[in-house]
Amino acid sequence: MMKLSLMASALALVGTVFVSTPATVQAAEPTLSEADFEEAKVLYFQRCAGCHGALRKGATGKSLLPKETQKLGQKRLEKIITLGTEGGMNNFDDLFSKEQITKISTYIQMDVPEPAEMSLADMKERWTVYIEPKDYPKKQMHSRNIDNFFMVILRDAGKIAVIDGDTKEIITKLNTGYAIHVMKESSDGRFWYTQGRDGLMSKIDLFMDPPKVVATTQIASDARDVAVSHYGKWKDKYIIGGGYWPPHFVILDAETMEPLKVVSTRGVNVDGVYVNEARVAAVYNTPNAPTWMVAVKELGQMWQVDYSDLDNLRIEQINTHKFLHDGFFDPSKRYFQIAANASNRMEFVDTETRKAVGSLETGKKPHPGAGANWVDPKCGPVAGTTHLGEGKVTVWGNDPDGHPDQAWKTCYSVESDGPGLFIRTHPNSDYVIFDQTKHPDPEVQQSIQVLSKETGKIVKTIRVTEIETALAVHTEFNADGSEFWVSVWVRGGKVNWMKGEIVVYDAKTLEEITRIKGLETPTGKFNVHNRVNHNT
Repeated sequence: MMKLSLMASALALVGTVFVSTPATVQAAEPTLSEADFEEAKVLYFQRCAGCHGALRKGATGKSLLPKETQKLGQKRLEKIITLGTEGGMNNFDDLFSKEQITKISTYIQMDVPEPAEMSLADMKERWTVYIEPKDYPKKQMHSRNIDNFFMVILRDAGKIAVIDGDTKEIITKLNTGYAIHVMKESSDGRFWYTQGRDGLMSKIDLFMDPPKVVATTQIASDARDVAVSHYGKWKDKYIIGGGYWPPHFVILDAETMEPLKVVSTRGVNVDGVYVNEARVAAVYNTPNAPTWMVAVKELGQMWQVDYSDLDNLRIEQINTHKFLHDGFFDPSKRYFQIAANASNRMEFVDTETRKAVGSLETGKKPHPGAGANWVDPKCGPVAGTTHLGEGKVTVWGNDPDGHPDQAWKTCYSVESDGPGLFIRTHPNSDYVIFDQTKHPDPEVQQSIQVLSKETGKIVKTIRVTEIETALAVHTEFNADGSEFWVSVWVRGGKVNWMKGEIVVYDAKTLEEITRIKGLETPTGKFNVHNRVNHNT
């Protein structure tokens, strides 16, 4: 089975990301040796391309084309990469060595290597079935409570950990490809589909003892998201994967993982400009229709893709704002809420009418992750987001039927200690939990904050860890909402990244219950019950 992790894996991987470079890299000034160029290319793919783009034209992050970077110069670029910026870019001095920072600072002043394309035929060559569907077990082969399983991304190890939420036991670790970005579930929660930064999509069967990867397909050389068809007679029939490069989405057979159809997302953006690198930031199943929501980042468009007839694919291109990123549904599962973080906005789409219904200005670079919905005493049903660019939580009304005067308008905002990535809650919890991962101060990075649903105030700050190079990231509640789990991601450098852990808290008392150790850079966590039932 494919095993991709860290530099060795990424070197093999990047061979598929870009066409090969000449034997000697030629550049007037600046310049790198062939070996240093290849190393810097891998580092850029691993840590920079997500925000700045494969073509380095920028999106969430700024453009890094030579005409901009050469103006800053080598010393200034090294300082920025080392220390980070107040606008939400992390410091990289604990991820890169000084020599690597020097190399990548030079690399981004050089011409951009031409990325390679990937055809449907290429994908089929990279499609592997490990266990035939006819050989899947007919019933659960163990007595564990799958409903409270946690699927945990072990980012830099290229693995997924399956953890029993009842016993806190790590059941297994599965090789799934470099830097899994997200996972999505089948309608019953049995099968899980992962999408890695390397474009590798994996299918996991939780009925097996232990759970196993049953099939894989590489659908892009850089990718971010996956979703399953959950509606009507097409339930669990198809899956969709969204590519950063090439910029396209791919529809696959959900049972076998065979790639079936590729659709390019290159096109004209909301400003009337043609965009070659129009990346798919996220894809989501719409619970009430045979469609997926496809966020085309640089176009500033939500594409509602109807999978009821693949031969005559119907796509509504819904104009919103740039650059689209993460999103989530309201409790009715009708309205989709998504961040346009370069426009400092949240966008709202009615998936029944297939039209945009609102746009809300928030703080700098909203980033809700999987988001949070709850009920506010004043505004009724609301949702909230953290921000990449400032320490702030923005809360808005999202019940146009019951509270039309509050719909898609700010209910309130709260100043937090620092910028963050993820905000979560549970219907049975009194609190909303969010991280502050993007703040450069270690003490803030290592803390989460607790917002009271009743008062709209931050009632507690919890320092999750005091490991020098660690941060606290991504909260997920257990099935009944009695616990919330927080990842401790140790970012290399002076501390071995194998020492990551998850800290489990009592959701009522906010006191620590236990720590689950032996996890490599644990990041996102997905509780089966909550994800199947859209609990936020």
